[in-house]
Amino acid sequence: MLDIFREIKEEINHVEKGLRMVVEDSDPLIKDTSVHLISAGGKRLRPAFSFLGGKFYNYDYKKILPLAVSLELIHMASLVHDDVVDSSLTRRNIPTVKAMWGNKISTHLGDYLFGKSLKLIAGYENFFIARVLADTSVRMSEGEVHQLFSANRPDQGIRDYFYRIKRKTALLIAASCQLGAVACGAPESIHLPLRRYGHSIGMAFQITDDILDLVADADQLGKPIGSDLRQGIVTLPLIHALRHSPQRDRLNEILAAGEKSPGEIEEACGIIVSGGGIEYSNRIVERYIDNAKRQLDRLPDVPARQTLSTVAEFISIRKF
Repeated sequence: MLDIFREIKEEINHVEKGLRMVVEDSDPLIKDTSVHLISAGGKRLRPAFSFLGGKFYNYDYKKILPLAVSLELIHMASLVHDDVVDSSLTRRNIPTVKAMWGNKISTHLGDYLFGKSLKLIAGYENFFIARVLADTSVRMSEGEVHQLFSANRPDQGIRDYFYRIKRKTALLIAASCQLGAVACGAPESIHLPLRRYGHSIGMAFQITDDILDLVADADQLGKPIGSDLRQGIVTLPLIHALRHSPQRDRLNEILAAGEKSPGEIEEACGIIVSGGGIEYSNRIVERYIDNAKRQLDRLPDVPARQTLSTVAEFISIRKF
């Protein structure tokens, strides 16, 4: 993935420096926990999308940099909170903040990082940027609450699933693609297709994540396989199998159980795969990828357009 973003390698390096500068003068404990989180790495997808979006109109990376750092801070804050809710001890094969410092520190660290992101966004005179990110942050929280409320419930439909992943994942990626262009002064004819591209990419990215949770190599993925099932999270492959698998009654029984043994998780994964859940979900991913590419056709023919097209293709075949 990083090779795809080689044209903005220097900009991503500036984001890394910016993340560390944000916490440089913090309380020692906050600094230690933040540096641990930053050092754990990540794809830095959201900052990358913001820079690529800016490439379509009067590009100036300095205008985008505070936004790019803010986007990653929002994402990192959500991950810290997720790890508390999910009781996750590792992420990308590295101990989480929750594992090393506990729930209380993790919760407040997430709040701190989100607050720091607000301070960065406050520096923009264009209030549209703040409005979009405020709305996105609210709806991200709605998605997380919806996921908690719907855990272990087999009666969920595809519409419920799309509602949840749009808020959890797609909206922040959509905002990243859009607001990088907005920060450079782009008109709606440019930043709205970028937003629609980002939404489709975000949906495809999350569905692929949910597929990988069932079939990926655990070491490559950086977390145990079947994590969603273990937590009772109902994903698209599971929804399909609950409707169409000859073993749907057994799958329903496993899902409804509060505690699931490793053997039950493995059995459930097998039922979902044999029930066609992976193939069906991959077809939905391809539809979103196709729509993302159609949005790119509305944009100026600059090198960043090919980069974004390559990103779309990568998402549908990624293994981690």
